[in-house]
Formats: sequence, C-alpha cells, structure tokens
Amino acid sequence: MRARLLYAVIAAAVLGTAPAHAADTNAALDLVRKECSACHGPRGISVAPTFPNLAGQQAVYLEAQLRAFRDHSRADPHAQAFMWGMAAQLTDAAIRDIAAHFAAQPPARGVSADPAEVAAGKKIYEEGIPAQSVPACQSCHRPGAEGNGPFPRLAGQHRRYLEKQLEVFAVNLRANEVMHATAQTLTALQISQLAAYLSSR
Repeated sequence: MRARLLYAVIAAAVLGTAPAHAADTNAALDLVRKECSACHGPRGISVAPTFPNLAGQQAVYLEAQLRAFRDHSRADPHAQAFMWGMAAQLTDAAIRDIAAHFAAQPPARGVSADPAEVAAGKKIYEEGIPAQSVPACQSCHRPGAEGNGPFPRLAGQHRRYLEKQLEVFAVNLRANEVMHATAQTLTALQISQLAAYLSSR
C-alpha cells in the first residue's frame, strides 16, 4: 500500500512538471525561429560571416555561452551589441533547450581555401608552435575540430568569425585565460592560416 502511494506521489510530481517543461521548450524553439534565426539561420548555419554557425556545436559549450551572455560575464563588444539583450530573457530551461536544438542540427560543411594557407593552419592546429608556447589546438578541440563538451566545435566555422574571436582573446576582450595566453602570441598571419584551415574542415 505504501509503495503504491509513494509511486502515485512521484508520478504526480513528474507528470505535473511535464506541461510546464513542454511550454518552456515550445517557447525556446519559438525564440529560435523569431530571434536566433535572423542572425544564425533557421538551422544554425548563418549566411553572415561575422555570426557563428551554431549547428552541430557542443551543447555544453552553447549553454555556457548563453549563460555568460545573460550574466554579462562574456563582455566582448559583439556580445554586448547582439547577445546581452536577447539572453536576458532566457530561463535555465530555455538555455538548455536552445543549446540542445542547435547541437542536434547537421553541422556546416567546410569551404575551400588557399591550399598553402590550409596546410600552414593544419600544422598549427595539430602541432602547435612550440617556439611561441602555443599548444596544439587539437589537444582540447579534438583531432577533427569537432569540439569536446566545454571546448567548442571549430570545424566548418566562418573564417572571419574565427579570426575575430582569436583577436578578442588576444587582447583579453573575451575573458579566457588559456585562450588569451595562446592567442596573444599568434601573429596576424598565423591567425589567418589557422582560421583558413578550420573553416575548410
């Protein structure tokens, strides 16, 4: 009798939260359609190179970035201009649902680039630059640049977006100790080569 009563209480609690979560999910996906798609495309593949592709991105990373936009801990100028206002309205549940939505989309395909640039960028990505204390990027972002949990997918990302993020990491406008230490030692040419390789993946 007690077991049946306990089961009924638990079931009622779980089922009682289901409509609320469904409403949150619907609201989050409605936000994707109305707001996110304007810059990032309906499936998370943007047409403007200054806005990142989100399709196939690591959900853990997306959640962290949306929370950082919401609490203003990610404060680079682009984030302030485009993401602070939008993220302010997001609940934790909406953040999880939006991240899961984009993570489930097929990622963008790489675009062709100058073979010499791609080869130079590939070498940096796979081997780092020991003379400049630059570690191999693949040690965190994985050999295929598909990302890993909190480390974002870089493969197929817009070249200009990648270049811009390395630039803001370099001057510490986007706070991340590891990326600041790495990016500040890269030359403009090395940044361009690395971005060319990753955008071609």
